[in-house]
Amino acid sequence: MKVGFVGLGIMGGAMATNLLKAGFKLSIWNRSVDKCAPLVDLGATVAASPRVVAESSDVVVAMMATPAAVQLVRDGSEGIMAGLSAGKGYVDMSTVDADTSIMSAMLAHEKGALFLEAPVSGSRNPAEDATLLIMAAGDCELYDSSFPLLEKMGKKILFLGETGNAARMKLANNLVMCGMLTALSEGIALASGSGLDTAQFLEILDSGALSNPMFRLKGPLIVANKEFPAAFPLQLMQKDLRLALRLAEEVEQPLFATATINELYKAALAQGLGDEDSSAVSRVIRK
Repeated sequence: MKVGFVGLGIMGGAMATNLLKAGFKLSIWNRSVDKCAPLVDLGATVAASPRVVAESSDVVVAMMATPAAVQLVRDGSEGIMAGLSAGKGYVDMSTVDADTSIMSAMLAHEKGALFLEAPVSGSRNPAEDATLLIMAAGDCELYDSSFPLLEKMGKKILFLGETGNAARMKLANNLVMCGMLTALSEGIALASGSGLDTAQFLEILDSGALSNPMFRLKGPLIVANKEFPAAFPLQLMQKDLRLALRLAEEVEQPLFATATINELYKAALAQGLGDEDSSAVSRVIRK
């Protein structure tokens, strides 16, 4: 199987690397060409455009940051769609709204190609370790044929039915993650402000029903209040909150806590924290 990969950021670069290490031959493209170099060293071939990637691949995988970025590499004379043809597959692993995925599916089907949306849950380390949770939806035939790719990038893969379901599921997942991260930041701020030992506070959280990998990973970073290496950039987390709130409006579902949390993330963006890890929202909360 000839595989293409478009988008080599924090997540995409690690995911493409795992495919190369698993023995797949990759044609790659990234807007910043310098990010291609480590993958070229592993045997990847750099293409001139997303169109060329799609033309030279049986399946092209994309991992972009925003719906606008998906459209940028998907559409136009040099986009992925221009290179798709009957029998090919397009797997979009970006976190986007359902409408963007549904449009991608429609455009792919017009070319006689198959489409699968497959957003992931996890950040830098799970991407590097190939332990992502992958939520897939769309053409079942492409899900089956691309499973050998997906299993080299994730530890658990779920098929959720029709296109759009995976996008909706990912947004619901991320709003819960944002809520937990905000609650952790507020708990640390309250413990610290009350003169309590924050290390003991984290130990207590980790010893009871609230124990979870995210608190274990993010808690010490928040307590230290130093630089936050971007495992999941704050600006992308706020993008997911914004998309979740838009989906909630469409289905007339109130999201009281999520609306407030989104304002905290917007305040963090206004303070110039967008490129830092999502944990940096704690700086808005801490006095």
